[in-house]
Amino acid sequence: MFSETVDSTRNDLYVGLAATLITTLLGVVVGALAGYFKGVVSDVLLGVTQVFFVIPVLLLILLFARVFQALVFKGLGLTLIVLILAFFGWSGIAFIVRGETFKLKEMEFVQAARSLGAGSYRLLFRHIVPNILSPVIVISTLNIAGFILTEVVVSFLGFGDPNTSTWGLLLNEGFPFVRTAWWVSLFPGLAVVFCVLGFNLMGDGLSDALNPRLRE
Repeated sequence: MFSETVDSTRNDLYVGLAATLITTLLGVVVGALAGYFKGVVSDVLLGVTQVFFVIPVLLLILLFARVFQALVFKGLGLTLIVLILAFFGWSGIAFIVRGETFKLKEMEFVQAARSLGAGSYRLLFRHIVPNILSPVIVISTLNIAGFILTEVVVSFLGFGDPNTSTWGLLLNEGFPFVRTAWWVSLFPGLAVVFCVLGFNLMGDGLSDALNPRLRE
């Protein structure tokens, strides 16, 4: 059980970190473009973000995981789960980045750079985006915990990769024997609790450290 739990830790961290990296990149790009530009571009990006924000994510993840594993991408394993989580999980960061971009694009240092001839994309990705990374880092840390927990739920329900050891798969295999072999489910469950709790506490700590008002 120790070796299985350690091996599952590697796989679950891969899902959480990889999905968070992709969602952060997508969310920052979409949110920055939607917040900086006006007109059709902003309206279309905002509409797409709102659609992804309100759809029932877990049900669609279960559906896509089962369909893609059975019909399309049989050999991707956990990478398929990463891509599905990333596809549906970027909208929250996009909303945060969009709001911060709205505020920063009218500030004096951006106006000064514009008056010196800086183009729109240089202003956006050289002057605005670096100044909104603090909340993005905090949300990304919390997203790692959320994606790991989602993967555990997906695998526990039997929609994950049956050939790759994950905490959810261990919980699924140990659930029928919980009365006679309780340790099979206990230790993967504790790993989930401590990992998710650790990333949430890290997010709270980063929020306190990166927020100048809280530091004061």
